[in-house]
Amino acid sequence: MRAVVCSAFSSHTDLRVEDIAPPPMVPGGVRIRVAAAGLNFADSLITAGRYQEKPEPPFVPGFELAGTVIEVAADVAGLSPGDRVLAMPPNGAFAEEAVVPQGAVWPLAPGMDMAVGASFPIAYGTSHFGLFDRARLQPGEVVLVHGAGSGVGLTAVECAKAGEATVIATARGAGKLAVAREHGADHAIDTKTEDIRARVLTLTDGRGADVVYDPVGGDVFDASLRCTAPDGRLLAVGFASGTVPQVPANRLLVKNLSVIGFYWGAYMRLAPDRVRTSMDALTAWHAEGRVRPRVSAEYPLEQVVEAIDALLGRGVTGKLVLRIAPDACRPSQNGRRSYSPRGA
Repeated sequence: MRAVVCSAFSSHTDLRVEDIAPPPMVPGGVRIRVAAAGLNFADSLITAGRYQEKPEPPFVPGFELAGTVIEVAADVAGLSPGDRVLAMPPNGAFAEEAVVPQGAVWPLAPGMDMAVGASFPIAYGTSHFGLFDRARLQPGEVVLVHGAGSGVGLTAVECAKAGEATVIATARGAGKLAVAREHGADHAIDTKTEDIRARVLTLTDGRGADVVYDPVGGDVFDASLRCTAPDGRLLAVGFASGTVPQVPANRLLVKNLSVIGFYWGAYMRLAPDRVRTSMDALTAWHAEGRVRPRVSAEYPLEQVVEAIDALLGRGVTGKLVLRIAPDACRPSQNGRRSYSPRGA
């Protein structure tokens, strides 16, 4: 089978597509013919050996996929060959076949395109679980979402809005903020030209945000500490800025703030029932049209390096996808595979 192979921890630019043997079946496993795989910032980290988990090279990267079941282990019930599914393997999504533990496989929602399915679980799972399980978001609260034009930030905007919150979105540039507004943001702050703290306090009559969703870190996190409401919760999702913030405990004490660390992938092991509850809610929201995944572009498997380059360039709104079954997507003029989700 064709697969993207990381032969040694190094830059993602060293990734290559090779012909390798399909992965062996394991107890509790589900073999999936992969149609599409979602790209994430973590793909660049794991191939460089800078991710929380370090598989032994050589390995196939990729954390999320959509496809069709072609085989199940003898001890698997509830899934059969021919089922359309989305899945979250610990790695291995960037290949024509993947074997995934049954607990990390979900039925693809009726009518959901494979590209959308491949982009759905990590970004939406992170946002929904983080906001409602970890940060305990309540209807009527104010949520400040940073990096709102990115794949994960945009899903946080949608999830918060679906949870009946008021959403303040931040991003760099009018184009990204326009997309955030299209997906439910009530207010928008351009971090290139506006002061986050001043604008949030103005928009909330001086009170601040109840919940901050921060995949950026750095200066953005520091500004958030100064515009969070008393009893507020700051959800630290990631550090796309490259700077891990240091938290001054005196600020937490004065306003009774909570800084909540959140690595969603750990809950696949720590609390799989809570993850499944979250994913079931998201699937229902998609069926109701309350969340509308945005796939910005699709790339063929052979262009994985270009796809990760585009992701790291921070010019992308929504998600990027590797289309591994090329007959199911439409070519665009720039040679990539493009897809416009319904309703986006």
